[in-house]
Amino acid sequence: MTSSADPPPEGPSGGPLPAATDKGLKGGALGLFASTVIGLASTAPAYSLAATLGVIAAVAGVQSPIIIVLAFIPMFLIAYGYKELNEVDPDCGTTFTWASRAFGPHTGWLGGWGIVAADIIVMANLAQIAGQYGFQLVGAQGLAHNALWTTVAGVVWIVLMTWICYIGIEVSANLQKVLLTVEIVMLLVLAVTALVKVYSGSAPTTSLHISWSWFDPTRIASVDAFATSILTTVFIYWGWDTCVSVNEETADRNRTPGRAAVIATVILLLVYLLVTTSAQSFAGVGSHGNGLANPENSADVLSHLGDEVFGSGAFGQTLTKLLILMVLTSAAASTQTTILPTARTTLSMATFKALPAKFARVHPRFLTPTWSTVGMGLASIVFFVLLSRVSENLLADSIGSVGLMIAFYYGLTGFACVWYFRKVLRLSPRALWTKGIMPGVGGVLLLYFFVDACLVYAAPDYGSTSWTLPFPPHWQLGGVFVTGIGSLILGAVLMLVYRVISPAFFRKEIIAVSSHAGHGRDEGHGRDDGHGKDDGHGGRRGKRS
Repeated sequence: MTSSADPPPEGPSGGPLPAATDKGLKGGALGLFASTVIGLASTAPAYSLAATLGVIAAVAGVQSPIIIVLAFIPMFLIAYGYKELNEVDPDCGTTFTWASRAFGPHTGWLGGWGIVAADIIVMANLAQIAGQYGFQLVGAQGLAHNALWTTVAGVVWIVLMTWICYIGIEVSANLQKVLLTVEIVMLLVLAVTALVKVYSGSAPTTSLHISWSWFDPTRIASVDAFATSILTTVFIYWGWDTCVSVNEETADRNRTPGRAAVIATVILLLVYLLVTTSAQSFAGVGSHGNGLANPENSADVLSHLGDEVFGSGAFGQTLTKLLILMVLTSAAASTQTTILPTARTTLSMATFKALPAKFARVHPRFLTPTWSTVGMGLASIVFFVLLSRVSENLLADSIGSVGLMIAFYYGLTGFACVWYFRKVLRLSPRALWTKGIMPGVGGVLLLYFFVDACLVYAAPDYGSTSWTLPFPPHWQLGGVFVTGIGSLILGAVLMLVYRVISPAFFRKEIIAVSSHAGHGRDEGHGRDDGHGKDDGHGGRRGKRS
């Protein structure tokens, strides 16, 4: 705790940093288990594997398992950055707030926009998957392939999950526990059954025995294939930061969210590695038949794999139905947990006057963001319907661009951690590693993947669509690149517009640029002891709820 003799950090005018007001959320509603569940459910393990495993196999081949491991490394390093930043500043704005303190309001605003844009884009795909699998579950195959009805069903899912997020964080957490249990159990059943069939000799002729060569990164075809497959795989880890974005509703808000983030990433590594290795062993990575790289299966690897693994008997068909239910609940769960961080990011941005004040409203009974939650649902519906009506190919390319958003705001958080803690890195080896080297390396890796992927995605023959610039030099660019970079440019334009409308935040009058100087034996983590002492980082001077 900061000693009473220690002066608080100074703002731009020489006075103390502005106090951050209590946002009115329901404090202490979540424990470590519930926070970890939210972090895991946000990644949608089953949906993520179903949607990306085929793409990873097509690029990396039998090296897919090592890609799963390598993509984990920057995620784990960035999770530690989140953990360290959350200990000193447990604000639900996460990247927005931390980057604003480290680098300034413009960088922080773009970090917040990165979260919002990524979540809105991915909601379109989640809604589409939920609509398709809902019809498949009841045997309505015709409706599952009907664009109009899957769009209607997807909109219904978004409305339902928005309502659940609106009525309370505890309702959301309890629902996630049920949905995540279905996911993990079915993924384990699928993986174990596949491996038993491989080693008992009852798997297809394309099956492979697990080999150590699968874990050799030097066998990957090229540097571009390596970077592209890593960025694609980063997508399946994305989402664990939701458990940090609900930090203001978590018991022991300084420590629990960060611990949950680290635990969630490790569990994801174990689950993904097991499923990827067993699926590759059972089906192989060929581009024909049931091979993982078959483009006809790439949009939905798990249901095709389930038919083969579980067989055509009554019991097997029951398990296949459960597998379809699992992907449906996974998409539904992620739809819900995608709304949570976006609503809390915009709530924090509005509290600090970086967005209109109505985004800061909190329901007096449910203690959840009101307009921020409803606004996220409405924006997602508009984006989903618009892209569904315009082009299925455009919708597919928009999902591919999410990886750029993830690399942008995760990497920014890693760099913000290093810069914010730059004055305490020499105090101890632990501080150097956890506040400096680990998040810094994570940020550098994601920056490299971001730049390399931009070069790959910019090729006009990459993805399903391409665009020609309407002005000289009339370059033709890939749709994935245009959607990703275009979203960031749109954010910059909106930021400049709002700076004119409400300049206080951008003049550093609300959040001052500061660094963590460190005080006392605990390196000045600035934890509020609940007795009204200043947290030394712009925290409010009163009891936390």
